[in-house]
Amino acid sequence: MNKDNKFYLGLDIGSISTKGVIIDKDDNIIAQSYLWTEGDPINAVKKVIEELKESLGKEVKIVGVGTTGSARELIGTIFNATVIKNEITAHAIGTLKFHPDVRTIFEIGGQDSKIIIIDNGIVVDYAMNTLCVAGTGSFLSSQAKRLAIPVEEFGDYALRSKKPSKIAGRCTVFAESDLVHKIQMGHTREDIIAGLCDSIVNNYLNNVGKGKNIEMPIVFQGGVSKNIGVLKSFEKITNSEVIVDEYGHLMGAIGVAILAKQSDKEIDFDFEIKDLNFRTSGFECGGCPNNCEIVCVLQGNKILDAWGNRCEIGREKALAKYKQ
Repeated sequence: MNKDNKFYLGLDIGSISTKGVIIDKDDNIIAQSYLWTEGDPINAVKKVIEELKESLGKEVKIVGVGTTGSARELIGTIFNATVIKNEITAHAIGTLKFHPDVRTIFEIGGQDSKIIIIDNGIVVDYAMNTLCVAGTGSFLSSQAKRLAIPVEEFGDYALRSKKPSKIAGRCTVFAESDLVHKIQMGHTREDIIAGLCDSIVNNYLNNVGKGKNIEMPIVFQGGVSKNIGVLKSFEKITNSEVIVDEYGHLMGAIGVAILAKQSDKEIDFDFEIKDLNFRTSGFECGGCPNNCEIVCVLQGNKILDAWGNRCEIGREKALAKYKQ
């Protein structure tokens, strides 16, 4: 097959959102989709695949599939992915495509955040925070509801602030309590929202970014990067220019699509796989003191794959459990 006719699919399946892109041989994005995961990664990906197919407007031959994100193993198994990579690698590869001289990547998503330090195109350090939602997209959304302001308007409110309120941002509970206190004291919404943006940035830099060598160029990614208030807080507090581009929310999917293209393995991807029924099932192994929780991916009653085992007993039990 002519290489010009080959295309590659990248899927980034997170806890809050699911992203998909299709790229050509030159890494041009020819289709993209961004949808909410809604606690159901399998159906979220099916919807993304359908949206990608509809936006193409033509038949294309996809020969490589890459998955990343929290549900990368699950979706990678279902879609017979050629590449399954962690978010750090995927985001780094995607960002380097658009910003080859990047040194620092800030990423704040729906429920977690990460920092990636790059030197001469190589990841040399990173950190992730998945334990606390303070400063993430879901935290911002909950505060927006409390203030009765659409989260999409947070940035505009923050930019109108004259004196940002000081909001405790190290813990969600403390931040919410402090926010209520500031409302009761009569602080304006503009100042409170600007204070929230500052607290998000300070929380990020003092936790995820603690001890990291942050150097320019800095690229800010993830859903929260679309909030101009948080962006301006990053620039103010780091005293640096921070880049946000139109593909920041898709960078993990773009990166893993590029990795699928670079892989030696090719598959014959069929868009109609979205119509097949898949499900997951789990059980505690009990075969050794580890007592691993085994996750099985099933198509009908046929097992496609299983993981979670620290030894072969768990996998053997899974295969025996669903043996035809």
